Amino acid sequence: MIEKKVSQGIINTYFNKLENNLDLDVAIVGGGPSGIVAAYYLAKAGLKVAQFDRKLSPGGGMWGGAMMFNQIVVQKEALEIVKEFDINFKPYEDLYVMDSVESTSALLYKAVHAGATIFNCYSVEDVVFKNNVVSGVVVNWTPVLREGMHVDPLNIMAKCVIDGTGHDSEMCKTVARKNGIRLATETGDVIGERSLDVEAGEAEVVNGTKEIYPGLYVCGMAASAVSGTPRMGPIFGGMLMSGKKVADLIIAKLRK
Repeated sequence: MIEKKVSQGIINTYFNKLENNLDLDVAIVGGGPSGIVAAYYLAKAGLKVAQFDRKLSPGGGMWGGAMMFNQIVVQKEALEIVKEFDINFKPYEDLYVMDSVESTSALLYKAVHAGATIFNCYSVEDVVFKNNVVSGVVVNWTPVLREGMHVDPLNIMAKCVIDGTGHDSEMCKTVARKNGIRLATETGDVIGERSLDVEAGEAEVVNGTKEIYPGLYVCGMAASAVSGTPRMGPIFGGMLMSGKKVADLIIAKLRK
């Protein structure tokens, strides 16, 4: 019966995919553009990488552009990455404008075709913390957590974890709060992002992309929130460059 085959095909291939990703080189928490770019470059380098996003549609805030005007802006420094993903762009004064839907779709498509696995509807509720090193993620279904159901999660091991959870910097907050450790910030904790300053924010999000604690990296708006730098609004060059930078840092570390 075809009805049974439809169900079997989904169940069997899904659980093969999940089992194959229980031990990773890199686990990326959050499905925003910076994390997707990181997933692409990590997978392209031959690393085993999976990205976990709590939403049905990964892509973070890039889908909506600015105030639901589905256009986004990048600066010249990010054009190399834009071209790598085959995204159309148009010059506007000294900036470049792109369709937000095309851009987000292109990032996801290229990341998956490079070899990254993307899991949607997954919430990462904790990390695996062994010998004072972040060593994996603890995952559950998003509806389980939203409904407040007492259902235990599953564990996924990883050599490196990237916090790409955006403004909330959830993984960094969790690691600091639960384990009494100091992050690589001025205060040793998550400082919290400052109000909008496009120029400073774009520069500092890339500068703040780093290993924030052994095994835990931060990129995108999570890097801004952790280090206390300004937000920057619907300009996405810094997000793209942050994703590439965190991938380069991890590739260099794991290839030593």
